[in-house]
Amino acid sequence: MIYFDNAATTALTPTVIEAMTDIMTTDFGNPSSIHAFGRKASHRLRTYRQTIANILGTQERQIIFTSGGTESNNTAIKGYSLANQSKGKHLITSSIEHHSVLHTMAYLEERFGFEVTYITPVNGVITAQQIADALRDDTILVSLMYANNETGDILPIPEVGELLKNHQAVFHVDAVQVAGKIDLKPENLGIDLLSASAHKFHGPKGVGILYSNSLHMDNLLHGGEQEEKRRASTENMIGIAGLSQAMLDSHNSIKENYQHVEELNKVFFEEISGLDYYVNGSEYRLPHVINLGFPGKNNGILLTQLDLAGFAVSTGSACTAGTVEPSHVLESIYGTDSHRLSESIRISFSELNTVDEVKQFAHKLKEIVGK
Repeated sequence: MIYFDNAATTALTPTVIEAMTDIMTTDFGNPSSIHAFGRKASHRLRTYRQTIANILGTQERQIIFTSGGTESNNTAIKGYSLANQSKGKHLITSSIEHHSVLHTMAYLEERFGFEVTYITPVNGVITAQQIADALRDDTILVSLMYANNETGDILPIPEVGELLKNHQAVFHVDAVQVAGKIDLKPENLGIDLLSASAHKFHGPKGVGILYSNSLHMDNLLHGGEQEEKRRASTENMIGIAGLSQAMLDSHNSIKENYQHVEELNKVFFEEISGLDYYVNGSEYRLPHVINLGFPGKNNGILLTQLDLAGFAVSTGSACTAGTVEPSHVLESIYGTDSHRLSESIRISFSELNTVDEVKQFAHKLKEIVGK
């Protein structure tokens, strides 16, 4: 099998496995314990936190370890909104966000009476001007993804960060699809809250971070006083070890990795020349994600044929009980009746993929679609 579904999850690298194995076999202590085993684990935890803080250009105290992107998004949006609703109950997000953002917003609307403005792409693009037009005096939070997980479209994060400098609204960014792929410095971008998940950049599943710019937030979990009383539960030291190593590895090779994926993207489009296809999304997108459709070709059948041929890709939409649901992202961009919803697939690369794999895939894709 050749794997091209890296937007869903990525393979663990040998250095990450080594880091996780090391802590499993040498430091099993609870970092909250005061004896020698606990102190050693606590030192490790501080080292991991410092590594991540250095990469993000911030301080250790701004990093909260979580169980992944979903928890980080929930904590940022619910935690800040509920703790600061006296300032206002208006929130802004986009209609192409991950469900962990959209469902959290819906929860705040339904249960706590918040009002949410959902920005819809115009000609496939979400602009900072749309955010500016939606801002109100009672807006307390704007939440946008840095890059879309289905199309790779990059949203205007620096521009929105600049826009909000003179407004009370804090800026939450779901950076799950870009962490480990581009240089991220939240404080330089005007970002107050930032979510990331290890398994999107060759770390383990079940662990992530929330960068928080010293904001007052309600806790989602209640119990112990871990993470400076911001996230109860004994820290997942094995996962955090893998997260820290994966982020360090990505950071150390970030330019080379990005250029390699750009080359994979270029080769792919060169190799499928002559095919009848269209690309979904805008022109400004990550090279890691390609969402394209083939007129008259059912994406479910195409997905199955590619799988049988040894290539793992996706439709970019959720599967529930074996049923492929239409992509809410493509619906937002092209409408609920668009043929693109049933014709499109998502291909997503990582730096572990090779040019030869891309050429093999393009050849097989042309063969299957041609039939």
